[in-house]
Amino acid sequence: MFYELLIGRFTQFQLSAIGMIVAFIFTFITLNMRFSFLPQDQGRAFAVNGALSKGKLRGVGLVFVIDFILMAVLFLPLSVEFLIYLGLIFLIMLSGYMDDASDKPWNEYKKGLIDFAISVGTMVTFLSQNSTTVTVFSFEFTIPYPVYFILGVILIWIAINVTNCSDGVDGLCGSLVIVTVMSFVIMFSETLGSIGTAGQILCAVLLAYLYFNCSPSSMLMGDAGSRALGFFIALLAMKSGHPFAYIMLSLVLIIDGGLGLLKISLIRFLKLHVMTNLRTPIHDHMRKNLEWSDTQVVIRFVIIQVVISILLAAL
Repeated sequence: MFYELLIGRFTQFQLSAIGMIVAFIFTFITLNMRFSFLPQDQGRAFAVNGALSKGKLRGVGLVFVIDFILMAVLFLPLSVEFLIYLGLIFLIMLSGYMDDASDKPWNEYKKGLIDFAISVGTMVTFLSQNSTTVTVFSFEFTIPYPVYFILGVILIWIAINVTNCSDGVDGLCGSLVIVTVMSFVIMFSETLGSIGTAGQILCAVLLAYLYFNCSPSSMLMGDAGSRALGFFIALLAMKSGHPFAYIMLSLVLIIDGGLGLLKISLIRFLKLHVMTNLRTPIHDHMRKNLEWSDTQVVIRFVIIQVVISILLAAL
């Protein structure tokens, strides 16, 4: 394998750096090709400044997720478990891209069912290869397999959807994901091992994407990108052995995208009309009600998440 050839010539640190550089350059080149088969955004009628997205390339997550998978295969040691995860990342990306390319947005229940099926497949794989021992701060305990299975499915489903909902401001989702992923990689590097290196490569891929997605953007990741990113964050959380750290290390993503999901769910299933004065996702509330610019939303949200991540590291 290519990895085995390289690891004999370079240290793991050097190989990780090479992988990140190659991933950035390769992704930059492929995104700059602006493939004609990618759909164009039609604008979002109910989003703040949604009309400004009209005509931009949408669904470029298809490109950078495939780039990430290729780079992971080249620069990481491959196991059956990791290959399954890469396959599942491809499937969640593909489902998002098919929605991006569809003339009519997919039904929410259809997407929710796909997310559930992929979450179940992930947990079956994870529990066949990993223990259910977790650490919360300095406390270590073992969760029964059935309970961990249910909690894991919930974690993956939530991570996919809150990350997806946060993708509405140029540069926001990609920037927050980089902060979250690198927080996991830095704090739990020994436990994560090669999947931590995968996180570094993913961040390099996202940096290339952000070159084109910074305000005013020329392309959008779409569901193809955001859903795959959420899935990977959940995977990192579980492989780190600190799954509950997801709450703090993704807190801005959870609040930004999750409150909208909670609000809609309460209205639809319990007929409870709450947070009526709060526009969701929260980034739209900040732009419309507080008159923040897109740049202010991105920078301030990223600052908040960085501070929260540092706080968790200090605890």
